[in-house]
Amino acid sequence: MAPVRIVLVEDNDVFREALELLLGLRSDVEVVAAVGSGEEAVAAVREHEPSVVLMDYRLPGMDGVQATRAVLAAAPGASVVCLTGEAAPHEIRALLDAGCVACLTKDQELDAIVRAVVEAAA
Repeated sequence: MAPVRIVLVEDNDVFREALELLLGLRSDVEVVAAVGSGEEAVAAVREHEPSVVLMDYRLPGMDGVQATRAVLAAAPGASVVCLTGEAAPHEIRALLDAGCVACLTKDQELDAIVRAVVEAAA
């Protein structure tokens, strides 16, 4: 089975690089791009055609809801999984309404994050 192609969207450079490194050790996923904003995410999905976008909620410029809508407009075949430090229930609802298929917290085990990504790609 080919690895799931992921665009990682996270504005915290240290967290983004750490997550990209950890995901890079796995055979079931492949990070094809890692960017720091919603605007960069739109360009990255157009260029790399990922199966899944792993999206932070709190981003500079457009937030996760706006970025999810923009990414899905640019790449309707992709799925978006939100990965956030924290989000209020109304923020999670807004993400799901925008088309996000799952909402996870950054403190979850890597296996749980990968499982959500693989399920989103299926």
